[in-house]
Amino acid sequence: MKTKKNNFLFYTDWDDSVTGSAPALAGTLAAFATEFGLSGNVWQQWLTYILMMHDNAFTLACERREVLPDSTLVKLAERDLGIFMELFRTGDTDFDEDEGLLPLMLDYKAPYDRECVTEAGRRIRELSSRLAAAEDEQEFTRTLTAHYEKYGAGMYGLYKAFRVDPAAADETELRLIPVTDSADVCFDDLIGYESQKKTLRDNTEAFVSGHFANNVLLYGDSGTGKSTSVHALMHDYADRGLRLIEVSKPDRSRLPQILSAIKKRNYRFILFLDDLSFEENESDYKELKAMLEGALETRSDKVLIYATSNRRHLIRETWGDRSDMEYNEDVHRSDTMEEKLSLAGRFGVTIYYPKPGPREYLEIVKALAARKGIELSGQDLEDAARKWELRHGGMSGRTASQLITWLDGTDK
Repeated sequence: MKTKKNNFLFYTDWDDSVTGSAPALAGTLAAFATEFGLSGNVWQQWLTYILMMHDNAFTLACERREVLPDSTLVKLAERDLGIFMELFRTGDTDFDEDEGLLPLMLDYKAPYDRECVTEAGRRIRELSSRLAAAEDEQEFTRTLTAHYEKYGAGMYGLYKAFRVDPAAADETELRLIPVTDSADVCFDDLIGYESQKKTLRDNTEAFVSGHFANNVLLYGDSGTGKSTSVHALMHDYADRGLRLIEVSKPDRSRLPQILSAIKKRNYRFILFLDDLSFEENESDYKELKAMLEGALETRSDKVLIYATSNRRHLIRETWGDRSDMEYNEDVHRSDTMEEKLSLAGRFGVTIYYPKPGPREYLEIVKALAARKGIELSGQDLEDAARKWELRHGGMSGRTASQLITWLDGTDK
């Protein structure tokens, strides 16, 4: 393929791939198609992916909806995107004769007999089709501008959930990576807990609408759907700019770095702290308290913290906490207890998820069985549910789901 001009804004290493060996480029395209489950013109889809993932002055200005049509930035972008448009229109005859592998990528046949395209792959494919239909550089640029304005740029525009890269745990620089294999759950997947779901959705609706909203603590018995409720928010609000960053316990010390990395992006972020709790000898909770309220650096109004816990007050308490004067020689009685209880008080909304009673548990089992098409009489299903919960940790939504998974598997 002919060597293309260098880009100003969309500078990337794709030039090396295009002008390198045909087998290397074909391998890159095949790996890309497999990762996203794509077929068809994966050459155009790969170029689209590069454009979607690029963070530069133009794409970030589009994300913030600050681009004027006659600005110099747009003119520079049109110049760069004209190069991409030329590459988009590459046909069989544009490849060199020794690149016989590459024309196969213009009509790539997937190795499976069913469509396995991922959610990100569908977005890539959709935008690629629109870009391929553009008549000139201006329309090509307008199409991309509209995409950046709606979804944003870079990985935040293509994916909706992220976590800290564990490979960078010992590095000074923070790296967030997308969660590409998360289950697409919605609130209907969680049977019951209607008032809890409504409270969570109301707070999140206010948040994504640009109104005041609170940090949220979801607490209660294990297996009751606290984490599922938070994950379900992405089903309803990802297209409105909501993004979820899961922060595991080892990464909680990096919360200030995460805030610094995202505070200037035009999204609404939820920092999700799952299974949040602290042992008696842990003092990390003090940093979290400062972040929730009262820190020197103001947290962006585009960031909230949602946490789940089996403990209402998050920190393990002892009887000694109630009598500091006797055990710890403190001057004021119960100051330690008050300090620990104050962490939960920093969450503006607290939502309790209780363990279901016998009737609610059976209702969950029956509803899940109906969804899976489990053919058991009502009495047989109830008997199976009672035996299962006695052997598997009591009554909860998780226990019910595990029973249905087992029944569905044994019924095959």
